[in-house]
Amino acid sequence: MNIKSLWISVIAVGLSFVGGFLLANALNRGELDIVKGENERLKNADAAEQKVAAEVTLSNDEIQNKIAEADRNPNNFQFQKNLGLALYRYASMKKDTKILAESLRLLVRANIINSGDRDVQVGLGNAYFDTGYQNKDNKSFASAREFYGKALAKTPADVEIITDLGLTYYLQEPPDLAMAVKQFEASLKIDAEHEKALEFLIQSLIKQNESQKAGEFIERLRKANPDSQSLPQLSALVSQAGTDLVK
Repeated sequence: MNIKSLWISVIAVGLSFVGGFLLANALNRGELDIVKGENERLKNADAAEQKVAAEVTLSNDEIQNKIAEADRNPNNFQFQKNLGLALYRYASMKKDTKILAESLRLLVRANIINSGDRDVQVGLGNAYFDTGYQNKDNKSFASAREFYGKALAKTPADVEIITDLGLTYYLQEPPDLAMAVKQFEASLKIDAEHEKALEFLIQSLIKQNESQKAGEFIERLRKANPDSQSLPQLSALVSQAGTDLVK
């Protein structure tokens, strides 16, 4: 497979894991198990694409040569966009924070050239999201929200982006649980069975000491997917929260 085909393969992978490897480390043990279950479900849903992604390996020289080519052609919007998005996915797959930073730099440049491109807006939202977690930086989370908002202005019913918008509030320090809940509930108004929104809404409600309401959403999750790997852990968290309130 030549280098061009490799980059096309990376770009072809869907943007389904916002936050990716960075998100998991932000959560406690119970929440981590839930995220693992969600990620496993998503992996099974697009196993073919994930298999292609896992097989993509580029040398550092190849990556640096592509970045250098982008820097030599800073006004080439399509090149900045495609390489920036590809680097973001590659950074997520390979857990490479340096490549993540390069992807963000190129996507910022692409956005300067064409501020109305939705793919770039979503890519910037994702890259800022991961950067916000990596650096424990609320400003980056705020930037992620800015670009998610711009993308949603074009496609307001995009449940994945609305849910990820909620996660920026959930993961910031300190978390803004009220805003997180608002976004997760907005997702569920569009897709009542959206598992990620249900799972993080339940966790947000537990943190707000609303275990009874969280329990109601447990039932909705059970109806949406009786085989959800998150159900046992979430149910235990809700039960524990209810017990703590009684004490």
